[in-house]
Amino acid sequence: MKLKIVGLLLLCLTTLNSCYSFTGSSLKDEKTIQINEFPNNAALVNPTLAQQFSTAIQNRFLQRTTLKGTKENADILVEGEITDYSITPTTISSNTQTTSTGGVIQESQNKLTITVKVHYENKLHSELSFDRTYSDEAVFNSSLSQSDIENSQVKIVNDRIINKIFNDIVANW
Repeated sequence: MKLKIVGLLLLCLTTLNSCYSFTGSSLKDEKTIQINEFPNNAALVNPTLAQQFSTAIQNRFLQRTTLKGTKENADILVEGEITDYSITPTTISSNTQTTSTGGVIQESQNKLTITVKVHYENKLHSELSFDRTYSDEAVFNSSLSQSDIENSQVKIVNDRIINKIFNDIVANW
C-alpha cells in the first residue's frame, strides 16, 4: 500500500514538474553586456565600495546569464553611480549590559544605507531601457567596528541592491 502511494506521489511530482518552465526572462536575443564601473559619489566615502559593487554586479550578470561581457558595442549597457553611503543611529534597545564598575549601558543599533543610481540601456529593445535609483539598508549593533561593517554589512546591502537590479533587467516579473 505504501509503495503505491509513494509511486503515485512520484508520478504526480514528475507530471507537475514537466508542466512548469521558467520563461520570465526578458532577455531574448541579447548576447553581450557592458557593465561600466560604478563610481562612489557619496558624501561619506568607503574606499573599497565602488570596486566591490562594480565587481559584484559584473559577476552576477556574467555568472547567472548567458550574456558575454564586452567593452564596446554591447546589446545591453548597465552603468551608474553610488550616490549615498551613510551610517546613522536608529534605535536604542531595552537590552542593557552591566559594566565592570556596576554601571548600565543600553545597547543601540545603527543603520547602513547605500543608494545606487542605475542607467540600463537595451539597444535591441529600447522600450525595456530605464533609469532608476535603488536603495537598501542593514541594521547592525553599534558595537561593530568600521572594518566589521565594511566586511559584512556592506556585502549584505550590495547583494540586495544587485538582486533588485538583476531582477528588473533579467526576470521581467
